[in-house]
Amino acid sequence: MMLNEPLAVPIRKGPPRPQDAITPIPASASFHEMASEDEIGDTLTLLASHGDAISMYVSGSREAVLGRILSVDPEQPHFVMELNEGASLPPGKITFVAVLRTAKLQFRLSKPDWDSLPGQPQLIPMTFPETCSVLDRRSSERVETPLGTSFTAALELHGIEQEWSIYDFSLGGVGLHCSKSQAKGLLKGRKLVDVQLVLDEETVIVAELEIRYTRAFRSFLAGEQIHLGCMFVNMTPETESQIKSVMDLFNNAPRQR
Repeated sequence: MMLNEPLAVPIRKGPPRPQDAITPIPASASFHEMASEDEIGDTLTLLASHGDAISMYVSGSREAVLGRILSVDPEQPHFVMELNEGASLPPGKITFVAVLRTAKLQFRLSKPDWDSLPGQPQLIPMTFPETCSVLDRRSSERVETPLGTSFTAALELHGIEQEWSIYDFSLGGVGLHCSKSQAKGLLKGRKLVDVQLVLDEETVIVAELEIRYTRAFRSFLAGEQIHLGCMFVNMTPETESQIKSVMDLFNNAPRQR
């Protein structure tokens, strides 16, 4: 990730919306640690300049407190977090998650009291973290489902039972194909709960997915289709183990298309 590029003057985004929330990096993911104060400062400055969403998680909670970085001190390792209107941070440890280009960033800070600036309850001064975890979202191995298989994702959407094709799989997520009509209303950030990933007669993984991108394409046999790039969220250790087993299965099977 190149962090020392010159800063342009971008149009700063508005306050983050609920669909902008970013899930934490899975414990099983292969990430690296950024420990240079200068590099961390450059990263926070880029996030501030764009007004990118920052998701803040209190220990034991899956609901994100949303905000943006308002400013970064050019000389000292300090920055100011701007919480969404009406949001607040409870005392203690907070996990911060953001996305910069193709990388997911995560760090933790802890404080007995997150005091705000005088008269500005949404502005919280903070100190740089000692380290920041960096996960390149393209670094996870992604393999296509083997030729001749019919792996499917079964779910209920708009009150209708649906069945979509699984195109590829990784430790971080899954690629699904569905028709254009089935994809109505499926925007980035939409959560899909209780999705049954049916891999054979004996292997069914029930997962929660978050749509990260959509792409239209045309199939010679099926006509206009939508590719949904989905990320696993709120995975249990049991689900992670199942996914790893599936990856081993895919890696040992023919993958020609």
